[in-house]
Amino acid sequence: MLPSLKPLPMRDRVSMLFIQYGQIDVLDGAFVVIDQRGVRTHIPVGSVACILLEPGTRVSHAAVHLAATVGTLLVWVGEAGVRLYASGQPGGARADRLLYQARLALDDGLRLKVVRKMYEMRFHEPCPERRSIEQLRGIEGARVRETYKLLARQYGVAWQARNYDRQEWDAADIPNRCLSAATSCLYGITEAAVLAAGYAPAVGFIHTGKPLSFVYDIADLFKFETVVPVAFRIAANKPQQPEREVRLACRDAFRSSRLLERIIPVIEEALAAGEIQPPEAPPESIPPAIPNAEGIGEAGHRVHEGSVE
Repeated sequence: MLPSLKPLPMRDRVSMLFIQYGQIDVLDGAFVVIDQRGVRTHIPVGSVACILLEPGTRVSHAAVHLAATVGTLLVWVGEAGVRLYASGQPGGARADRLLYQARLALDDGLRLKVVRKMYEMRFHEPCPERRSIEQLRGIEGARVRETYKLLARQYGVAWQARNYDRQEWDAADIPNRCLSAATSCLYGITEAAVLAAGYAPAVGFIHTGKPLSFVYDIADLFKFETVVPVAFRIAANKPQQPEREVRLACRDAFRSSRLLERIIPVIEEALAAGEIQPPEAPPESIPPAIPNAEGIGEAGHRVHEGSVE
């Protein structure tokens, strides 16, 4: 007898995989990429958190369905991952956590508590008293700009400002190209974790009004300890292919820092600052596509709407 299927927890997965110039399909039950010469490359889709699809990639309906079943996020990006065009939502949303997140975001008092907690988690110091969200956002922006300057001096990089034009990507200087490529990698796996935990990427607290507002909120908690130093280190070497080198370095940094293992607990810690309880799932909740044995499920498995692991 074969063992029962169960999705791999986020913390045990490879963080991300880029695919370019290939047809993604399911053949003989396996997730494969077929290149222009007809060569098949098998992808262990269930052990990857996020697959980023670059230009020239086609994906079949069967492949999208399999990725959703095993909880792997598919993201359609620009060349080298510097733009994000669209993303899937594997397994369906969890209504209990969506309602919890929405209640925190819609109540001004609860939202401020979460924002203050995020500030403390990011800068490792108490949040200033009697400050509005707009004031905290301004303080945060000033500190971020100063951190960029400090890192640029540390790595010997000529730095002007965070500035680039999406329509003229190659016109940007190397430090800005490295930073954009690095943050794109971080946003990809952060979005995978947000969706896996059952939250809405668009419902943010510090960032608002964007499709990935909550992703930006959570990614910012890790940005300066992971991808930003990597970007400046690569930029200091004046690489010929900055985006590719940054992408490979970020992959290694995510693995060494065990980032995927940390993201979901950090989300829970930040939202817990609101001091309210998530709603209980209704009894008619739809079970997960691949159920887990009793007692081994954990937050981070991608499941169908309303089910609790």
